[in-house]
Amino acid sequence: MKKSIRDIDAAGKRVLVRVDFNVPLAGGEVADDTRIRAALPTINHLRQQGAKVILVSHLGRPQGVEESLRMDPVADRLAELIEAPVMKLTECVGDDVAKRLATLPDGGVALLENSRFHPEEKKNDPGFAAALARLADIFVNDAFGTAHRAHASTAGVAALLPAVAGFLVENELRQLSRLIDNPEHPFVMVLGGVKVSDKIGVIDRFMDFADAILIGGAMCFSFLKSQGVDIGSSIVEEEAVPIAAAALEKAKSSKCDLILPSDLIIANDFTYDAQNKAAPIGQIPEGWMGLDIGPRTATDYVEIIENARTVFWNGPMGAFEMKPFEMGTRAVAEAVASTQAITVSGGGDTIAALNKYNLAAKLDHVSTGGGAAMEFLEGKELPGIAALQDA
Repeated sequence: MKKSIRDIDAAGKRVLVRVDFNVPLAGGEVADDTRIRAALPTINHLRQQGAKVILVSHLGRPQGVEESLRMDPVADRLAELIEAPVMKLTECVGDDVAKRLATLPDGGVALLENSRFHPEEKKNDPGFAAALARLADIFVNDAFGTAHRAHASTAGVAALLPAVAGFLVENELRQLSRLIDNPEHPFVMVLGGVKVSDKIGVIDRFMDFADAILIGGAMCFSFLKSQGVDIGSSIVEEEAVPIAAAALEKAKSSKCDLILPSDLIIANDFTYDAQNKAAPIGQIPEGWMGLDIGPRTATDYVEIIENARTVFWNGPMGAFEMKPFEMGTRAVAEAVASTQAITVSGGGDTIAALNKYNLAAKLDHVSTGGGAAMEFLEGKELPGIAALQDA
């Protein structure tokens, strides 16, 4: 495990905190403050200790400075949430920034400008990382969603300052580790979405100690096609077909059941008002496509989830954004939310589905990092975590 802010005395210290304030904006205001709220325990703890709290985050994918992606709306919302002023800087490094931060009182909060306004951020440029490090005495990483990126504000600065985890990162590591370190059985993984290639590392690793892996979403078509099943006009990741075939072959000698849909909701077009119906696997008419798992599959998956002791879910079962194709995802979401098992989920689309059905609060843990969570579970080293001090 890594050291956390529980292990440091931050009183009177300048503490640079990497947060994930990459939030949606609408009309110049924060449209969803979930990620800001997630960082509040760390921010408030440091304020109570009397630290000078300096926050840094990216926002969007700017190409240079983009006025619409400045951090001002984030600073405004944060000030409302902590009920205290937030010093918003117009840059994130430089002499002017240092001068303004010198006036920040103990317990005060400052927010630097969008770190990705600097191309050096994503390049993990040593000079840019050093410029950030000069602003602080201690570094805290509380942005799990970016921990798999070796950027200047995640890995670079952590190599230059005493670096520890914030409460959010600490909790992510604890909760995700529960899936690896002696999970309760039966252990069921539910994987959906589009790309097999994004999840094959997790499938391959967890086939060794999960009891069942339930496949849904468009990724099922790579598996079905590898078996010679006619998938009609369904979306398929062609390059992943041999990867899926290898996974199915490994499953034959594994104690883990790799389970594919037995039926689908199919449609003659990818539109809200397209004709749609349920069809068994292998019976998709020409020109039709699968857009959700079918009712029989949903019933089977729900029963497996209900009998599990540990469940991890990543990826929707279909195009749940459209009501005709939401049945599978909703059924899985409700089953995961109501089971007595330890429940963990992650990924942007999965969180969106849980929020759509107001179920997120019923899970034991909803990870803030889709890609980071999957890479951690795959067994990859996360640069933003590896750079922190060991406990």
